[in-house]
Amino acid sequence: MARPDKAAAVAELTDKFRSSNAAVLTEYRGLTVAQLKTLRRSLGENAQYAVVKNTLTKIAAKEAGITLEDQLFAGPTAVAFVTGDPVESAKGLRDFAKDNPNLVIKGGVLEGKALSADEIKKLADLESREVLLAKLAGAMKGKQSQAAALFQALPSKLVRTVDALRAKQAEQGGAE
Repeated sequence: MARPDKAAAVAELTDKFRSSNAAVLTEYRGLTVAQLKTLRRSLGENAQYAVVKNTLTKIAAKEAGITLEDQLFAGPTAVAFVTGDPVESAKGLRDFAKDNPNLVIKGGVLEGKALSADEIKKLADLESREVLLAKLAGAMKGKQSQAAALFQALPSKLVRTVDALRAKQAEQGGAE
């Protein structure tokens, strides 16, 4: 029979997996407490970084409906549970790992889909949601301006053509 403290830990981890947009599993072996504190700060306000037990985390992920490879649960594991923009937290992890090679990104999950370490690094290379939306809005505004200029050019071109035709007819009519 499961011990009550372990059952409570599994239930808490299951809730975190379900309520998070993303979760990134890392190996933190060799990091000091001060470095872990710095890492937690670099993840942003919308992420929680927690050292977890592999067996309990594996059970919690399974209960949350998430399938993760067993190799992700080798060695000391900590999970970054992200409730906001996953790109921001992935960038924080990537940047911290560049400065601290002891932090190893193992893999994770984004909206229920398992991700490899390489996919998380690609996610970190994306621009933030706000920047992407701003670029999209700028592109749409540019296309609207082009369309407006095109629609405005058609009537004025028609007027110039009609005026040229009238002038030509008047010229031909005056020559006769």
